[in-house]
Amino acid sequence: MQTLTVGLEERSYPIHIGSGLLGQAELLQPCLPRKRAVIVTNTTVAPLYLDKLRHTLQHIGVSSVPIILPDGEEYKNSATLNLIYDALLSNHCERSTPLIALGGGVVGDMTGYAAATYLRGVPFIQVPTTLLAQVDSSVGGKTGINHPLGKNMIGAFYQPQLVLADTDTLNTLPDNELSAGLAEVIKYGLIRDLPFLEWLEQNMDKLLARDKAALQYAIARSCQNKAEVVVADERESGERALLNLGHTFGHAIESGMGYGNWLHGEGVAVGTVMAADLSQRLDWISAQDVARIRNLLKQARLPVVAPDLGTGKYLELMELDKKVEDGKMRFVLLKSLGGAVVSGGVPPELLRQTLEACVHG
Repeated sequence: MQTLTVGLEERSYPIHIGSGLLGQAELLQPCLPRKRAVIVTNTTVAPLYLDKLRHTLQHIGVSSVPIILPDGEEYKNSATLNLIYDALLSNHCERSTPLIALGGGVVGDMTGYAAATYLRGVPFIQVPTTLLAQVDSSVGGKTGINHPLGKNMIGAFYQPQLVLADTDTLNTLPDNELSAGLAEVIKYGLIRDLPFLEWLEQNMDKLLARDKAALQYAIARSCQNKAEVVVADERESGERALLNLGHTFGHAIESGMGYGNWLHGEGVAVGTVMAADLSQRLDWISAQDVARIRNLLKQARLPVVAPDLGTGKYLELMELDKKVEDGKMRFVLLKSLGGAVVSGGVPPELLRQTLEACVHG
């Protein structure tokens, strides 16, 4: 097992990464001072891991209330959030009752937001079961739900007390979900860690084959990068925005195609190609760099061609992005491989060229 720390002074917390952690009650015990907890999961993860986690909690005398949500990005909304509140209220959950998120990014985001807002804040623990959640969404305290007009537009910054990433849960992950997580792994190499990008180019086949050592290394390296960025800029006033490489385009794809039709990581992959294309049009990176990015994403079995929503629709959706400032769209772009910047001065004509070019591959 490896343990990293997100160093936020009195709100610091550990990230434990390794095999078999769901059965290690001693890792959870420091965050469970009372004898009751709530586990929020979904219909896909519950049959796989809910009983195991409940059994682990019983070992330390903690009883658990399960809340099982429908599975899918299309359920990351206020109606599903109310299902959590309904269960918390009907079970008389108190301010000291921790919520444990057992699942992927949707479960983690919604549980975190419920924890931030129920009784104005209760403790919560992240137990991510997908690669995407283990390397990205479970770390850093971003929580929230989607709105019909935009993804993740309603939420709160609210840090967990603990992240427990059991790599064994990846054994049951569908191949397309594994690939979706790799989009976020590749992101870290592109924005700030060129040696890691080069390692990914050499080891992508091992990751796809679910080699335990390679996966654990990639998760730990990704979490280390994310933790450093979060510590430097918890509330995304500067550097943290770089973690959104590919997300402005990717979120437009997700909402434009209808939540749940594209996995988040698939949207991010295509969005990363679009950001790279735009970076090249600004003469910041070369055509060879763009080809290298596209090839690595293809190697990870991710899509690299954007769906044709129409240029107007893309622009309309991207104007609802959280990075819009003073009415101007801002993009995370690449000055080099391993070096990202946030840019607000993109000429509209170049943006249109990117939108048109990437739809046709």
